[in-house]
Amino acid sequence: MRKASALIATAGLLLAVLTGCASPSATNADCTPPVKDGAASKLVEVTGKFGSVPKVDFPTPLKTKTTQRAVVVPGTGAGLVEGQKVKIDLSVYNGTSGKEIEKSTYDGKSLASFVLNDKTIKGLTDGLKCSQVGSRVVTVVSPDDAFGPQGGNEQIGVAKDDTLVFVLDVVKAYLPRANGADQAVAGNLPAVVLAADGTPGVTVPSAKAPTKLEVGVLKKGTGAKVKEGEPVTVHYTGLVWDTKKVFDSSWERGEPAEFVAADGSKTQGGVIPGFADALVGQTVGSQVIAVIPPNQGYGEAGNQQAGITGTDTLIFVVDILGVN
Repeated sequence: MRKASALIATAGLLLAVLTGCASPSATNADCTPPVKDGAASKLVEVTGKFGSVPKVDFPTPLKTKTTQRAVVVPGTGAGLVEGQKVKIDLSVYNGTSGKEIEKSTYDGKSLASFVLNDKTIKGLTDGLKCSQVGSRVVTVVSPDDAFGPQGGNEQIGVAKDDTLVFVLDVVKAYLPRANGADQAVAGNLPAVVLAADGTPGVTVPSAKAPTKLEVGVLKKGTGAKVKEGEPVTVHYTGLVWDTKKVFDSSWERGEPAEFVAADGSKTQGGVIPGFADALVGQTVGSQVIAVIPPNQGYGEAGNQQAGITGTDTLIFVVDILGVN
């Protein structure tokens, strides 16, 4: 049988369970969880320290018509929100049979990574919202909030009426958007206005595009510096200077992207040279704008798939959300 994580990733879903002794849900005061503790989550008992393999016990069959969650170990900081990327250790169980579906290695390295959005199992996303880094959360997911109308998943032994039990250790959370202090930017750069959710709108000057790479810091974060060759998670919008058209946007897809901060022609997983240069040395929490000439973009060949010619100057607005 293929591992659950591979199956779920293929389907655009990710399962995670945390089973723990039912205790009042603990979150920061500014966040209200969409799901609460209930009869089913109270039946799940978990022992063990955060970050270590949990011992999980619950009576079978464990059934629920509504997704429930309980915080076993409270964390610190802001609660998780829609669209945020997280890394977790997880243990996943079939609530009907009690059988283990998957378990992390709990080695601090092999973490499951996903975004809290509609591509992830609804019950998992809802169960993690308002959780904090360092928390251990039990989420008991109803059949409707797991695989929904498709009715279970035979490949991992989940029937349409099965409840899923998730044990989740929230190890790392990336910023949902840049949170640095606003900075004054040179007037020759494009102007940026942010929507309520952080999506940038860009006004391109009527002047000719610059011929050299120009980078401006719109917000200055206080997090770690991005090092060359380091994986970095970002939200970004890219557009062409002359046409003023957006050709790519992680905001439109509803989830951030992870790149290696290095020249992609030399490093696997890297990006165009100007994009890499704009990232290296910046800090997490920052928002930068980069105007990238063709020779530091896609070169003479351009990028036909994105509609970029060999003479196009590119503009990127990038929120730096975290580094690995």
